[in-house]
Amino acid sequence: MEPSRTEQVVQQLRELYRRYGYTQYKMSKFEPYDLYVHNKSFLVSEDILTFTDADGRLMALKPDVTLSIVKNAKEGAGLQKVYYCENVYRTSPMTRGFREIMQTGLECVGEIDLVAMGEVLLLAAKSLETISGDYLLDVSHLGFVAGLLDSAQVAEECRAGLLKHMEEKNVPALGAYCRELGLDPEASEDLCQLTALYGPPAQMLPVLEEMVRGERMELALAELRDVCSLLPERHLRLDFSIVNNMDYYNGFIFRGYLPGLPSGVLSGGRYDNLLHQMGRGDGAIGFAVYMNLLERLGTRERYDADMLLLYDDKTPVPAVLEEAERCRQGGQSVRVERQRPEGLSFRAVRKVG
Repeated sequence: MEPSRTEQVVQQLRELYRRYGYTQYKMSKFEPYDLYVHNKSFLVSEDILTFTDADGRLMALKPDVTLSIVKNAKEGAGLQKVYYCENVYRTSPMTRGFREIMQTGLECVGEIDLVAMGEVLLLAAKSLETISGDYLLDVSHLGFVAGLLDSAQVAEECRAGLLKHMEEKNVPALGAYCRELGLDPEASEDLCQLTALYGPPAQMLPVLEEMVRGERMELALAELRDVCSLLPERHLRLDFSIVNNMDYYNGFIFRGYLPGLPSGVLSGGRYDNLLHQMGRGDGAIGFAVYMNLLERLGTRERYDADMLLLYDDKTPVPAVLEEAERCRQGGQSVRVERQRPEGLSFRAVRKVG
């Protein structure tokens, strides 16, 4: 039987990551619950399936792969580049029931520099291109957002509210909240402008240059310029409504979109702060592709075999087998039958002899 679209994409992504020197990371279906309970706010969903192991330990069916990779990565061992194809167990936002969800992605852990960041974003773009040539990669930079909040002297306890309005692209509510906090009008205007900003780097970078206040924003802008120059412009958009929990994330945040899907099929970012909370001094960046969403894309016509070879009692046995083997050597899958089987489809049907 011909492999499904998802199976084909998974294989292509594996080959892509291997070509860039990433090695496969494999994990069991479950991990100690403690790994996840201490980092619940890092997870997409805080709901976790648990059970008690035979030795009395509380275990969890893995809701995430990144935490396991970080836990097992050795600090000070240079850059560790791994990719994975794993199933995670999360609740569905529609039914609230648990689902088994396939993810394929990669993580780069260690001393993260501009080369490592650029490579990961380039692989994110190439991953989307593997699925569809008509994709968009939206990129944000939390360093730029945090630098603007720093310059406006926004208290830490007030930042979550501002980020929520930014994520929702709710500019009126954001402006009202800025006034409620008593922010400088210029800073408030910049935050609203940043939230509404969306477009290709060539158009957006000059706008960002006008907002720069201080070294943190200047550094973030320089990283944006450098990394955006590596990526295909027509597939790239800057979008500062992409914001994640700053307790964990810093630097680049990005999402990938495909036509026909209402939500992002790829999500990633730099998450040094997670490692710092785990007592580590290095950093990390990575992304995941949500393979279950590919099921919603238009499916191409599938066949059970490329060729159906039919024969009858008058056909010499060697002629049947030799013809089937000749077709297989040409790369086709071949099924040999006396008559066409019901319920199966073929690209071509031919009679031998």
